[in-house]
Amino acid sequence: MGYEYMARLSRLLGIVLFTFSVAVSAEAPMSAARGQYIYLPVYSHIYQGKRDKQGKPEMAQLSALVSIRNTDDKRPIRVTSARYFDTQGKMVKDFVAKPQTVPPFGTLELFIERDDSSGGSGANFAITWDADALTSTPLVEAVHSRSDPRSFAFITSGRVLKTSD
Repeated sequence: MGYEYMARLSRLLGIVLFTFSVAVSAEAPMSAARGQYIYLPVYSHIYQGKRDKQGKPEMAQLSALVSIRNTDDKRPIRVTSARYFDTQGKMVKDFVAKPQTVPPFGTLELFIERDDSSGGSGANFAITWDADALTSTPLVEAVHSRSDPRSFAFITSGRVLKTSD
């Protein structure tokens, strides 16, 4: 391995560690609620690279794993809907046909295949959950990835739009 390669790897590792430390330190303290309505951005694809002769950017298809993690160690939560919308705001699919109970420290996972481009670059989920009592709020994220010769992954986080106490 050459010096240039090791220098690039070292810079990349530094950026990753800095980004991780900022993300961890910026984490908000846990709160409690009886339910929430959460917006989660999801990407079916992203634009990257150069534009072609027609001026269109190169498109990279992505898979997405949506993770709804119950952070309460004693009480279950119920995910009552997980509606998937495309870039124009049209509902594509409700991934939760009937309420799904997520046990304490359990996770509900929803998956969008890499070949599914129905959502587009501006896709999103509207997720609702409830509980019988005040419960620690869940962690809602999506992990986007591509694994071919140009592999990469990134995470998006849910944003609470409404809370029921």
